[in-house]
Amino acid sequence: MNIFVFDIETIPDIDGGRRLYNLDGLSDKEVGTILFHKRRQETGTSEFLRHHMHRIVAISVVLRTHDRFKVWSLGNEDSDEKELLQRFFDGIDRYTPTLVSWNGSGFDLPVIHYRSLANSVSAKKYWDVGDDDRDFKWNNYISRYHWRHIDLMDVIAGFQPRANAPLDEIATLLGFPGKMGMSGAAVWDNFLDSNLKGIRDYCETDVLNTYLVYLRFQLMRGQMDAEQYRQECEFVRQSLQAEDKPHIQQFLDAWAE
Repeated sequence: MNIFVFDIETIPDIDGGRRLYNLDGLSDKEVGTILFHKRRQETGTSEFLRHHMHRIVAISVVLRTHDRFKVWSLGNEDSDEKELLQRFFDGIDRYTPTLVSWNGSGFDLPVIHYRSLANSVSAKKYWDVGDDDRDFKWNNYISRYHWRHIDLMDVIAGFQPRANAPLDEIATLLGFPGKMGMSGAAVWDNFLDSNLKGIRDYCETDVLNTYLVYLRFQLMRGQMDAEQYRQECEFVRQSLQAEDKPHIQQFLDAWAE
């Protein structure tokens, strides 16, 4: 079985904001400030934008095949949003993996859907519900209660929003590194400062945390025993030690277990 853990980082959809609110002539930062202000007016408390008002600037993944473990960010720092999205779905077409996320159903995938519409991205296998492959009728990426996509936050909370928890806190409670480098709230400022590398590095540590939580989930639900869990954690460590990247080494150093 191939496992494909994913996470996205987003900024305000500046171009969309200009079209919706006639903001031509303003800088990106000024448009972003207006979008956040309008959202706070709507909610009374939060500036967190609605799903369709985000633009994706990074997609990071962990791929676990029968003999390989790899973590990386799709494309490169010059890749546009369409390329990131197409690479994501191309990976699904190639590996037919089990997708794993933290809050993917509530945030990442709806944003991916909206941005795929905006960028005319093709994703045939992802959207298959049995029309092309009969097996997908009973187990597909779209249905909330199927297992081709496991939203760990959703599943562990028993599909009860009141029981949802942040990845950072759960990872830290389990002895994993948790958030490193920045937080989601800092992505926009880092983007304005042209720190896309920092955003991509941060996103990669998020998918590493998610994969480690997934392993503990697999142990909890009896899909691996204690020795298999230990061996898989050791395999992950060894794979990461081969990476010559400072943020990966910092992740390893912070991994207490």
